[in-house]
Amino acid sequence: MGQIKTYQEINIKLKKGEAVILTAEEVSELAKTASPEEIVEKVDVVTTATFGAMCSSGAIINFGHANPPIRMEKIRLNGVPCYEGLAAVDSYIGATAFDPDNPEYGGAHVIQDLLEGKDIVLEAWAKGTDCYPRKHIKTSININTVNEVILFNPRNAYQNYNVAVNSTGKMIHTYMGTLLPNLRNATYSTSGELSPLLNDPEFRTIGIGTRIFLGGTQGFVVWPGTQFNTSKPKNENGIPVSNAATVAVIGNLKEMNSEYIQAAYFEKYGVSLFVGIGVPIPILDADIAKRVSINNSQIETSVLDYGTVGTPKFGQVTYEELRSGAIKIKGKKIRTAPVSSLPKARKIANELKQSLLNGEFEISQPVQMFPKNTSLNSLEEKEVRND
Repeated sequence: MGQIKTYQEINIKLKKGEAVILTAEEVSELAKTASPEEIVEKVDVVTTATFGAMCSSGAIINFGHANPPIRMEKIRLNGVPCYEGLAAVDSYIGATAFDPDNPEYGGAHVIQDLLEGKDIVLEAWAKGTDCYPRKHIKTSININTVNEVILFNPRNAYQNYNVAVNSTGKMIHTYMGTLLPNLRNATYSTSGELSPLLNDPEFRTIGIGTRIFLGGTQGFVVWPGTQFNTSKPKNENGIPVSNAATVAVIGNLKEMNSEYIQAAYFEKYGVSLFVGIGVPIPILDADIAKRVSINNSQIETSVLDYGTVGTPKFGQVTYEELRSGAIKIKGKKIRTAPVSSLPKARKIANELKQSLLNGEFEISQPVQMFPKNTSLNSLEEKEVRND
């Protein structure tokens, strides 16, 4: 049956400074000469990481009460709309919200500006009530004056993602970047063999309560992410060949670092937020050891035509091919470019590794595992009667 470890055993070794920790790239290299059973004996934790644009992100902010108090019913931060339906002075600012007068500045920029200690203009309006009589306030806030600012991202760290190309004769602008006409470039995301959810594709160690690296500090997985889909086709290595599962994550923005939380604007598409996530995977048994040993040549993803309605599929390629700088589609050699940062992902994986080695970070067993059989519903247009 082979060696089996527990979370408790690994955490004891971490506290004693006796644990062996490798990044996912390092264990993939080790797997060229070591079997999964040997890896279980030699390695205790493998660190994974990704740094890319994650639109489904945002922050919960409690501004604190003014005197006289106001029940905020319309809120703007540096001109960016914030959701006002939480409580009197609570708000959620979505990363992709934007200032109508300056569409290139959005919620992601507000989050980064807060993180960097900059002053933000808060303006809010209300109808006024007996207990909250104030009807308007305009002031400045920063990360130190607000009570809480909590990064809460409903959908992050996609388990694989599509390659984007454009077969039409017209240049198009997408969340995968600018796609040149006539299949002249291809863009892709995720960090391949370093990517967290590709190293634990069956979610044996990642679930609700998993402690992670989030934006430069410790955070947690709090739920399956939105659009969590386990029904996508898989290759012979058990890896989904297109965008599949996701995670919802949470952490204290006041403890984060703007190196790992960065705003972005995609031309003629909109604002997004680059988020740095690292997940430690405990090597509990040979099956997990085999999973984390996956390398770019074994990870495939789908090439989709973003220029055509329905985004038809042109085939599959490996991350080894994508990283080479060119892929071949329909007999044509196409240049590739990532829209996520592999160097930053490597830095996160190594920083998480060092935190584990220093005893500053311990692994946590999920309090509940993710659902096994999920699929997605699509939005359909239906006639709505106004009776």
